[in-house]
Amino acid sequence: MAPSALPPQEDEFTSSRPRILIPEKVSPDGLALLSPHFDIDQPKSLSADELLSIIPQYHGLIIRSETKVTSAVLAAAKKLKVVARAGVGVDNVDVEAATTHGIIVVNSPSGNIVAAAEHTIALLMAAARNVPAGDRSLRNGGWERSKLVGTEVGGKTLGIIGLGKVGFKVARMGVGLGMKVIAMDPYASPEMAASASVALVSDLTSLLPKVDFLTIHTPLIASTLDLISKSELATMKKTAKVLNVARGGVYNETALLEAIEAGTIAGAGLDVFTSEPPTPGSSAEALCKHPKVVATPHLGASTIEAQENVSMDVCAQVLAILQGGLPTSAVNAPLILPEEYRKLQPFVKLVEKMGSLYTQHYSGKGARGAIAGKSFELIYEGELAGISNTRPLFAALIKGLTSSITDSGGRDVNIVNATLIAKEKGISVSETHSRFPGEEIVYASLVTLRTGSGGIISGYVSGKTVYISRLDKFSASFVPEGTLVVLHNYDRPGKIGGVGGILGRHGINVRFMSVAALEDGNGDQTAAVGEDAEKEDEALMILGVEGQVGKEVEEELRGEKGILDVSVVQL
Repeated sequence: MAPSALPPQEDEFTSSRPRILIPEKVSPDGLALLSPHFDIDQPKSLSADELLSIIPQYHGLIIRSETKVTSAVLAAAKKLKVVARAGVGVDNVDVEAATTHGIIVVNSPSGNIVAAAEHTIALLMAAARNVPAGDRSLRNGGWERSKLVGTEVGGKTLGIIGLGKVGFKVARMGVGLGMKVIAMDPYASPEMAASASVALVSDLTSLLPKVDFLTIHTPLIASTLDLISKSELATMKKTAKVLNVARGGVYNETALLEAIEAGTIAGAGLDVFTSEPPTPGSSAEALCKHPKVVATPHLGASTIEAQENVSMDVCAQVLAILQGGLPTSAVNAPLILPEEYRKLQPFVKLVEKMGSLYTQHYSGKGARGAIAGKSFELIYEGELAGISNTRPLFAALIKGLTSSITDSGGRDVNIVNATLIAKEKGISVSETHSRFPGEEIVYASLVTLRTGSGGIISGYVSGKTVYISRLDKFSASFVPEGTLVVLHNYDRPGKIGGVGGILGRHGINVRFMSVAALEDGNGDQTAAVGEDAEKEDEALMILGVEGQVGKEVEEELRGEKGILDVSVVQL
């Protein structure tokens, strides 16, 4: 690749927008989601060295199966927030290294389900009826009908290992073809299997001797590597054929080649291999050329619809992540179900605001303002307490707590590395779920942040707007946005006018004002005013302002009679 084909270098690029690198093909509709918000580079045939040299410039990387995202690439990617694999597998991404660097890895586990299932059935039919061999023979001038007699699939037994989304789809298609379907999956629901007319078995010895066709739909992990090898193949029918549209390596390719050549089984339909393309001289290459094998070059997800689906899926996730939202299919973070995602999304913003409010409001207040070495408790009440995966809320709190005290402004915190950053900062967080709280709450869900040193902030969500409902001992109702001036004062007549006059003299406009009264039970306070002692109620005055509130303004506000404390918060 010529150097001129590379994207602009750092010093040549003046846009302040985040940048996304896409070295492989992504659908136009997926790109249309991203282009209004980000600068996109799409170099073709990017070498490993070129990727390593340019990756420090990028905030997002979208790939398919060809680009290798190694630990070296991830270490060099100082700005990178997300690696998105437009497909299911992430074998070409060093996920462990990405996690270490706090980089979210996402994929699209649902976008190509139909395509993979249909390709499995296509290979099954092609292998059963000798379609490729008949095509080759006819193209070469032959007419070998007697040599290419096939078998019908109706009435035959289809064995499936892995009854996940693709496996379940294949099972339904097999039943539709009139096949008897049996499956092995220790995690499959018997009720779900029964609904699809699938019989579950507990182990390979109960499955392999019975099947006429065998297909595997599992990820490639330590327990599935060489899952079907010489001993397993030896237990199968001599007329059986095997299929693989999952991952190269679940069948031992050398053992499979030997079994086909020895007549232990009748043939195979293969779409994936341990090395792609197959290494010259390897068993994979020999299988591709074998007359009893139907081979395709990893076409399982290669349909127009699947390409569009996975592209749209990962582009939507990249957009969400780079805009501070949640991924739906993070490989190195807890799975977030769609219904949980919808419920959590507004509370992520709320908890982040609560964390930032805590750090800024209590700054300069001694131990209460420090976060290092501090223990926090997040209390979820109401409907929110019923969601078990609150990891995004934990990450949002760490991001909020650290946003005003770090150079990155909390932008380096996400659900992947929040635990590590909390440990580095000496922050510990416990979470309490109170689905049926002792005291009835007014809102459908309430979140409270507490510390052992006395700080307390509560909030809720209404529609798409987040509100703070309690700050310390004061009942409140304000939106935590923009520049806020929080004044702790005695509740006296004329106090609002005095504060407004000070801000007005400095050209600071008040957008909104909220007065927070004492919570019930906090009672009257005894205040020393001059030499006289009198009982007065306290209050908080929260002002949303436009303009620069500098130290001079703060000091003037503090000097106003009856003002106990002032904090300026940027949210």
